[in-house]
Amino acid sequence: MIGKLNHVAIAVNDLPAAMALYRDTLGAKVSEEVPQPEHGVTTVFVELPNSKIELLVPLGEGSPITGFLEKNKSGGIHHICYEVEDIHAARDKLLADGKRILGSGEPRIGAHGKPILFLHPKDFGGTLIELEEV
Repeated sequence: MIGKLNHVAIAVNDLPAAMALYRDTLGAKVSEEVPQPEHGVTTVFVELPNSKIELLVPLGEGSPITGFLEKNKSGGIHHICYEVEDIHAARDKLLADGKRILGSGEPRIGAHGKPILFLHPKDFGGTLIELEEV
Protein backbone atom coordinates (compact mmCIF):
# COMPACT_ATOMS: atom_id res chain seq x y z
CA MET A 1 0.00 0.00 0.00
CA ILE A 2 2.58 2.61 1.03
CA GLY A 3 5.14 3.94 -1.36
CA LYS A 4 8.20 6.01 -0.68
CA LEU A 5 8.82 8.21 2.31
CA ASN A 6 7.57 11.68 1.41
CA HIS A 7 8.78 13.59 4.47
CA VAL A 8 9.53 13.57 8.16
CA ALA A 9 7.85 16.46 10.01
CA ILE A 10 9.67 18.11 12.89
CA ALA A 11 7.90 20.51 15.23
CA VAL A 12 10.15 23.41 16.26
CA ASN A 13 9.85 26.37 18.58
CA ASP A 14 11.99 28.76 16.54
CA LEU A 15 11.44 28.42 12.80
CA PRO A 16 14.11 30.95 11.66
CA ALA A 17 16.72 29.20 13.83
CA ALA A 18 15.72 25.77 12.49
CA MET A 19 15.83 27.07 8.91
CA ALA A 20 19.31 28.50 9.49
CA LEU A 21 20.50 25.23 11.01
CA TYR A 22 19.46 23.21 7.95
CA ARG A 23 20.50 25.88 5.42
CA ASP A 24 23.69 27.30 6.91
CA THR A 25 25.04 24.46 9.04
CA LEU A 26 23.92 21.43 7.03
CA GLY A 27 23.96 23.08 3.57
CA ALA A 28 20.43 22.06 2.59
CA LYS A 29 18.04 23.87 0.28
CA VAL A 30 15.30 25.36 2.48
CA SER A 31 11.98 26.72 1.18
CA GLU A 32 10.30 29.91 2.27
CA GLU A 33 7.82 29.86 5.15
CA VAL A 34 4.27 28.99 4.04
CA PRO A 35 1.38 29.65 6.42
CA GLN A 36 -1.16 26.79 6.35
CA PRO A 37 -4.07 28.35 8.28
CA GLU A 38 -6.41 25.44 7.48
CA HIS A 39 -3.95 23.14 9.30
CA GLY A 40 -2.92 25.54 12.06
CA VAL A 41 0.78 25.48 11.16
CA THR A 42 3.43 27.32 9.23
CA THR A 43 5.61 24.98 7.18
CA VAL A 44 9.06 25.03 5.65
CA PHE A 45 10.42 22.19 3.54
CA VAL A 46 14.04 21.12 3.56
CA GLU A 47 14.89 19.41 0.27
CA LEU A 48 16.93 16.22 0.45
CA PRO A 49 18.07 14.07 -2.48
CA ASN A 50 15.58 11.30 -1.62
CA SER A 51 12.95 12.96 0.60
CA LYS A 52 12.09 16.10 2.55
CA ILE A 53 12.08 17.37 6.11
CA GLU A 54 9.04 19.46 7.04
CA LEU A 55 9.63 22.02 9.77
CA LEU A 56 6.43 23.02 11.61
CA VAL A 57 5.52 25.82 14.01
CA PRO A 58 2.07 26.58 15.43
CA LEU A 59 -0.10 29.09 13.59
CA GLY A 60 -3.04 30.59 15.42
CA GLU A 61 -5.18 29.41 18.28
CA GLY A 62 -5.81 25.70 18.52
CA SER A 63 -2.83 24.59 16.43
CA PRO A 64 -2.53 20.79 16.48
CA ILE A 65 1.16 21.01 17.34
CA THR A 66 0.87 23.38 20.31
CA GLY A 67 0.21 20.48 22.68
CA PHE A 68 3.07 18.51 21.14
CA LEU A 69 5.49 21.37 21.79
CA GLU A 70 4.19 21.79 25.35
CA LYS A 71 5.05 18.14 26.03
CA ASN A 72 8.29 18.23 24.02
CA LYS A 73 9.90 21.53 25.03
CA SER A 74 12.76 21.20 22.53
CA GLY A 75 10.50 20.10 19.66
CA GLY A 76 11.00 16.84 17.83
CA ILE A 77 9.64 14.47 15.22
CA HIS A 78 5.90 15.06 14.91
CA HIS A 79 4.91 12.67 12.10
CA ILE A 80 6.11 10.62 9.16
CA CYS A 81 4.47 10.93 5.74
CA TYR A 82 4.28 8.06 3.25
CA GLU A 83 3.02 8.26 -0.30
CA VAL A 84 0.06 6.20 -1.54
CA GLU A 85 -1.32 5.90 -5.05
CA ASP A 86 -5.00 5.97 -4.05
CA ILE A 87 -5.86 7.63 -0.75
CA HIS A 88 -9.45 6.34 -0.74
CA ALA A 89 -8.38 2.74 -1.34
CA ALA A 90 -5.74 3.08 1.40
CA ARG A 91 -8.33 4.52 3.80
CA ASP A 92 -10.83 1.77 3.05
CA LYS A 93 -8.24 -0.97 3.62
CA LEU A 94 -7.09 0.60 6.87
CA LEU A 95 -10.65 0.91 8.16
CA ALA A 96 -11.38 -2.68 7.14
CA ASP A 97 -8.31 -3.70 9.15
CA GLY A 98 -9.67 -1.86 12.20
CA LYS A 99 -7.25 1.07 12.05
CA ARG A 100 -8.33 4.57 13.06
CA ILE A 101 -8.25 7.60 10.76
CA LEU A 102 -8.03 10.94 12.54
CA GLY A 103 -10.64 13.61 11.85
CA SER A 104 -13.68 12.88 9.73
CA GLY A 105 -12.00 10.06 7.81
CA GLU A 106 -12.31 12.03 4.59
CA PRO A 107 -9.10 13.15 2.88
CA ARG A 108 -8.31 16.84 3.00
CA ILE A 109 -5.80 18.85 1.03
CA GLY A 110 -2.33 19.00 2.60
CA ALA A 111 0.64 21.34 2.35
CA HIS A 112 1.61 20.00 -1.09
CA GLY A 113 -1.89 20.55 -2.49
CA LYS A 114 -2.62 16.80 -2.52
CA PRO A 115 -5.12 14.70 -0.54
CA ILE A 116 -3.90 13.52 2.87
CA LEU A 117 -5.06 11.50 5.88
CA PHE A 118 -3.57 11.07 9.33
CA LEU A 119 -3.58 7.68 11.08
CA HIS A 120 -3.95 7.29 14.83
CA PRO A 121 -0.54 6.86 16.50
CA LYS A 122 -1.88 4.24 18.91
CA ASP A 123 -2.45 1.95 15.91
CA PHE A 124 1.10 2.45 14.57
CA GLY A 125 3.53 1.92 17.42
CA GLY A 126 3.11 5.44 18.81
CA THR A 127 3.93 7.17 15.52
CA LEU A 128 1.59 9.65 13.88
CA ILE A 129 1.42 8.64 10.20
CA GLU A 130 0.37 10.89 7.35
CA LEU A 131 -0.60 9.39 4.00
CA GLU A 132 -0.38 11.59 0.92
CA GLU A 133 -1.79 10.66 -2.48
CA VAL A 134 0.69 11.07 -5.33
